[in-house]
Amino acid sequence: MRTAHSFEALTANRLRLSRCFARLGLALLWPVFFTPLVLAQNATSVQPEAASGWTNKPGWHLTQRAVAAAHPLASEAGYRILQAGGSAVDAAIAVQMVLTLVEPQSSGIGGGAFLLHHDGQQLQVFDGRETAPVLAPTDLFMLHGKPLPFNDVVTGGRAVGVPGVLRMLATAHQQHGRLPWAHLFQPAIELADKGFAISPRLHALLKAEPSLLKDPQAAAYFFNPDGSPLPVGHVLTNPGLAKVLRMLANQGADAFYTGPLAQRIVDKVQLHPNNPGLLTMADMRKYRPYVRDALCFSHTATTPAQAVKVCGVGPPSSGLITMGQMFGMLAARPSSDPEMGSVDWLHQYNEAARLAFADRAMYIADPLFVQAPSGGWESLLSAPYLEQRASLMGAQRMPKAEAGSPDTLKSSYAPMPTQTELGTSHISIIDGLGHAVSMTTTIESGFGARLMVSPGPRGGFLLNNQLTDFSFVPSDAQGLPIANRLQAGKRPRSSMNPVMVFSDKASDTVPAPLLINMGSPGGAMIIHFTSQSLWAMLHNGKNAQQALNAPHSGLINANGALLLEKNRFNAATIEGLKAKGHEVLSTDMPSGLQALQREAQAWSGAADPRREGWVSGD
Repeated sequence: MRTAHSFEALTANRLRLSRCFARLGLALLWPVFFTPLVLAQNATSVQPEAASGWTNKPGWHLTQRAVAAAHPLASEAGYRILQAGGSAVDAAIAVQMVLTLVEPQSSGIGGGAFLLHHDGQQLQVFDGRETAPVLAPTDLFMLHGKPLPFNDVVTGGRAVGVPGVLRMLATAHQQHGRLPWAHLFQPAIELADKGFAISPRLHALLKAEPSLLKDPQAAAYFFNPDGSPLPVGHVLTNPGLAKVLRMLANQGADAFYTGPLAQRIVDKVQLHPNNPGLLTMADMRKYRPYVRDALCFSHTATTPAQAVKVCGVGPPSSGLITMGQMFGMLAARPSSDPEMGSVDWLHQYNEAARLAFADRAMYIADPLFVQAPSGGWESLLSAPYLEQRASLMGAQRMPKAEAGSPDTLKSSYAPMPTQTELGTSHISIIDGLGHAVSMTTTIESGFGARLMVSPGPRGGFLLNNQLTDFSFVPSDAQGLPIANRLQAGKRPRSSMNPVMVFSDKASDTVPAPLLINMGSPGGAMIIHFTSQSLWAMLHNGKNAQQALNAPHSGLINANGALLLEKNRFNAATIEGLKAKGHEVLSTDMPSGLQALQREAQAWSGAADPRREGWVSGD
């Protein structure tokens, strides 16, 4: 439960003055006009969403088509599109629209996403990450020379980035869609009209999120007049979202970025009574997604023994690089006990993670704004570099993990301080032609900026608070800039890690088969959730569902505590880790992993028991 002290309302004059400063290029001065909120924050909480229990999942066996998504209604919508002859991209669009409705706390059209697509030959990344408004100053999240607490920033307009998911999906659909764009919105429109039953998870999250009550639109939609959340089983319609989806279906994604709907988004951000932001109509109009090459690393699996290539998204995401570094260091310095739950494996994994997270804090940011070390991001994944890094791992916890250097040049950046990172939802799809989508999508914090936009009297969609993924502090005490500092038009560093794993058998004529399609929500812990589940499949002989069920561990700070999933590790393991010098903290880790794993000519599907995910297919 978060508590907040109310903040003095800003006068109209102050609001007008802050905007004038922004227009005159004096935006650096504007934070002094805003009194910060004072919010309590659980120091050990690393998850964007609270835990809501464990529901055993059966694991699924499919021969042709599969949709793994964070809610049964969403996976069913995607499967419906596949049955109609749609592509994996078509299904992903339908799934995202339904998730906007039924899982509003995690993702939606007010946020951004990374989509990894494979058509049997080509592997592409579609980057729909949000961008910072052009008027955003570097010290947007500073006050009197100090960073504002996370929760001073998250609720309201200040941290809202330009949403990217719709234009990204439209770009992917232009290249890989088979069904008409408008057809893909029908499942979500039908559900928004007739309503869906509020799940125990959504009810529990609403109960734990009183900040939503500060937004009149969100309060009227999610809560009773007395401020209590709508009960489990309540059939919730969303006429506001239905109207938006019809508009987008008929007019295309541009209807979101221009015209009346875009103006509503901008007004919601700029006119927030306590914490306004700087998003403009020009920012909305100018947003464009990127189509990037995937980033891959080679690895040798042991169960069964085979060479594989693990592929995903490079910067501005840190997921694939950090995973690749950890896998490389573990391969260079293998554990004496390969079982993932053993003391030695946990020690080795988390020492590798500390070194990888130190590099992440130093180097990884939007590639249009920062230069990769040694001229390429692959330098951070090179075998000689990772062998050198692994040599720092010993039998005891190293005193301090610091960033390395893949070349002889000293970094011109300072490491980013640890701060809260949140988010997301994941979708994995295989269509009837064997084409695949792995897409991780987010509005960042649970319920994003707690701002609901709607063209109607009730319902709508939530806006992101994605700018909080930038470093609040733009430079260190010596004035060295932080690579992931906030800059106008920049995309914040992400932890999202949609992954595809291929056989690494060399052949000029036969494409390497896709073996695994997976990803997870979970903020910075996404990297651990995906890495450990993949390791379990490649090295511990686990099938997809068994891998997703396995206990989690990890860290979000190169020199912070080792986090263990609550009630999943015995006392002997905890004491063994402490004996190796680790500070150990137990916490909930409600990952939302989805995975599809090849089984001969079929697929094994899996959904995380910690959330509501489901797999639909045939």
